[in-house]
Amino acid sequence: MSTAAQEPDDPVAVVLSEPARQRLVLIAADVLARMPPDEVPPALRTIARFTSAKRARLGGPTLAAALDADGDFRAKVAEVVVEATPQLVQAVREGTSTAASDPIDTAIVAYLTRPDGWTGTVAQANARWADGRGHGEASTEQISRLRGELAELRARAKGEPGRMRKALQEAEQATAVDVSELRRQLRARTAELRAATHQLEQAQAALAETRLRIDAATSTHEAEQRRGRSRIADLERTAETIRRGARADRDVDDARLWLLVNTLAEAAAGIRRELSLPAPAVRPGDTVASAPPGARSRRADDPAAVEGLLGLPNVHVVVDGYNVTKTGYGELPLSDQRARLIGAMAAVAARSGAEVTIAFDGGERPPAQPPVPRGVRVLFSAAEEIADDLIRRLIAAEPEGRPLVVVTSDQQVVTDVQRAGAWTVPSAVLLALLR
Repeated sequence: MSTAAQEPDDPVAVVLSEPARQRLVLIAADVLARMPPDEVPPALRTIARFTSAKRARLGGPTLAAALDADGDFRAKVAEVVVEATPQLVQAVREGTSTAASDPIDTAIVAYLTRPDGWTGTVAQANARWADGRGHGEASTEQISRLRGELAELRARAKGEPGRMRKALQEAEQATAVDVSELRRQLRARTAELRAATHQLEQAQAALAETRLRIDAATSTHEAEQRRGRSRIADLERTAETIRRGARADRDVDDARLWLLVNTLAEAAAGIRRELSLPAPAVRPGDTVASAPPGARSRRADDPAAVEGLLGLPNVHVVVDGYNVTKTGYGELPLSDQRARLIGAMAAVAARSGAEVTIAFDGGERPPAQPPVPRGVRVLFSAAEEIADDLIRRLIAAEPEGRPLVVVTSDQQVVTDVQRAGAWTVPSAVLLALLR
């Protein structure tokens, strides 16, 4: 602040008079009470929590020590004094005569502001206070006289308590009547308030119940709307599925019909070419009675027979993938087995023009399945079936009359597909052909 506290000329020699010290402690206690908590010096934080009456009485020594040692705290107290007595502060700073001022105030201002020569100002103020105290002893006689007059007045006032008690009783009786009436009115208002509160609670409960019913009805309506929309969507999906299924069925039927007609046409063309041969002396019916069982077995047991089957018009070759690979090169990883078989069958398809399908076990495609060459179809069985079931479905899907060749060594599969009209080739025979 502008009244920056300067260091004392001789701090040890400065002693305030007792009245000045007490008044300074009161001023410091008042300033401490108004200081923000974060600006209170650490030494005074405990005193700051005292009440106003206790702060100066119990914390006087601590406040006096803080004023002497803490320049910042002393400066804050000085601000209050400078604001309250600016003329006295100006006189103390300029060193002009302060004889007309109170010596206690002069000592306090000099102690807080500490201008040049302030210790001398404090000493002079202390001396003036001591002189004034000597003159005060002369008035002791007058004080004694006044005390006598006071005793006389007290004696005269001894009769007053009776009159005061009577007046007090009358006032208490009147007050009791007023209090009783006020209590009655309070009870009535309390009853009215309770009734109103009860009615309000009932109204709020009814409102909450109504809101719950509205929310429930709204939720039910929205749920019904969602179910209706979901049902409509399901019906639309079902209808679309039926339409797609019908189209797919028509496409499959058309494909089966096209394959059958194409097969019949190619077979008929082959028959025409063969008609130039002499008519056979023996008809097929002539051999039925004498043919031994198995004489017309649909099984190719050598590579030459397989080549003949591959030359059939529009032939479809279905290969039991792992049955062939594990027979020929089971020491390889499955991915390498698949790649080797697919590459070999791609060469067969390119050379013969046959349709080739390779069926593998497994519900999902391998993570790193390489691109499949042209002319080869690679299928994996679903999770709930094996490759044998997939082969049976492939044969059953073909139209009757189309040449079909199944490569497998599984006897149950051989029996089933031969019953469906397909030729069978053991896995070892195909491997011999591929070599």
